[in-house]
Amino acid sequence: MHRFFNTAGACQPDIHYTVNPLPRLGGIRELIDGRHYFIIHAPRQTGKTTYLYALMHQLNGEGKYTALQVNIQEAASGMNPHDAMYLAARALVLSADAAGLPVAEQPPTLPPTSHDFTLRHYLSQWAKQNPKPLVLFIDEADSLMDDLFLALLRQLRSGFETRPSGFPQSIALVGLRDVRDYKIRLRPDRESLGTGSPFNVKTESLFMLGFTEAEVNALLDQHTQETGQRFESEVIQEIYRLSQGQPWLTNALANQIVNKVLKNDYSQPITLAHVIQAKEELIQRRDTHLDSLIDKLREPSVKRVVVAIINGEAPAFDELNDALAYTRDLGLIAPKPPVRFANPIYQEIVPRVLSLGFQEVLPQDLVDPRWYIKDGRLDLEALLKAFQKFYRRYSEAWLGKYDFREVGRQLLLMAFLQRIINASGRVEREMAIGNGRCDLWIEYGPDQFVIELKLYRDEETRQDGLEQAARYLDQMGLSQGYLILFETRVGKTWEERIYREVVEVEGKTVILMGM
Repeated sequence: MHRFFNTAGACQPDIHYTVNPLPRLGGIRELIDGRHYFIIHAPRQTGKTTYLYALMHQLNGEGKYTALQVNIQEAASGMNPHDAMYLAARALVLSADAAGLPVAEQPPTLPPTSHDFTLRHYLSQWAKQNPKPLVLFIDEADSLMDDLFLALLRQLRSGFETRPSGFPQSIALVGLRDVRDYKIRLRPDRESLGTGSPFNVKTESLFMLGFTEAEVNALLDQHTQETGQRFESEVIQEIYRLSQGQPWLTNALANQIVNKVLKNDYSQPITLAHVIQAKEELIQRRDTHLDSLIDKLREPSVKRVVVAIINGEAPAFDELNDALAYTRDLGLIAPKPPVRFANPIYQEIVPRVLSLGFQEVLPQDLVDPRWYIKDGRLDLEALLKAFQKFYRRYSEAWLGKYDFREVGRQLLLMAFLQRIINASGRVEREMAIGNGRCDLWIEYGPDQFVIELKLYRDEETRQDGLEQAARYLDQMGLSQGYLILFETRVGKTWEERIYREVVEVEGKTVILMGM
């Protein structure tokens, strides 16, 4: 049996195609040798655990340290701090046994109960009896909440001064977030982890980025070496563009192509059409990784950022910093400005999910493709006129019941388009905080279309929108496109809001439709 692309849990190189994880984070050895405590954080399924296992085995193989990776997620079920720390210690014992640590380096025997148990005393006992300095990688540290989390930090902090002979030489807390970001969930009715953090011994916070394009190439090349089935350069580039190196998405796309689309027939060449099909199937299937992100959308911090990205407008700046840090740590937005969704797949799935309710209940006679598709060609003009009529009649009632009403206008149009175009065409979105707009690119049959969506805020909006639409048309190599202006000003009648104009701008034809 050939190895395969992994989409569940840590990679095991004997059965999974695996990029060498150790070069992905620099400076770790210096931190360990310097007896530092530090943070490793990254979104879920970016390879943190795979990295920790590889580093643990490397350190133990060198013989200088006793290194152990331990997942303490079970401690989150503790009834109180003593119980939670006891469960964390039990996880240490089980992990040490699974890692095959020599008997002399195993953790001490646990007491029979958690009564008055402290992790600080337990780790001190282990460090004193162990023949080598201890190095601990505590995974899922952020699974503990409130008092349990504070207990963990305080007990690790209390032993710091006695390292390495009386406490682990180096400890890394590993999870989704940096310690500084825990203030989001502890404020306002719990303690803040600001400048008075009980883990102020932290030297550094390391963020694990996704794969580079070279690493994606190396991963896919392993499949070619084993099976002879090639990922051509344009296919690799498209997989990287869609995933932006997010490890789970990279593996999921490759696995979907090889295993599901081509059914492990290695004689078939892999084409761009297969990549597009795999992307669409992943979005529609919404595996656990994607669902875990979607589940976060209604959290206030995440919602604030998502709404701003779709609108293209910045929210209140005094609320933005913490929200951006949290949403970035989740992996939903790109690690660097501009503030946008982390990759084209997230950029497509988020609006689709948010508009799914609209899409499901749109009247069938209104969105019957036969009204808008003739001889395999999309009549976008007829489609937008039909939406304009529908929007005038129903939008106020529909949007009044919608949780994301700040971007409900744009999402309602996206739902309308998606329902008609469905899997027979493509809708791609371009959006970011500060853009002042949301751009849609549509491909259907031999035709391509551009639609720019913009909220009418003031007298400058119209001209700004026309110029932005012209630039977007130029970028996409088209001569004609649409600008949709959604009226937001109070007191405007429907007769004033609904209109259609044809405007020539910078050599481009922009069809302006008011809503």
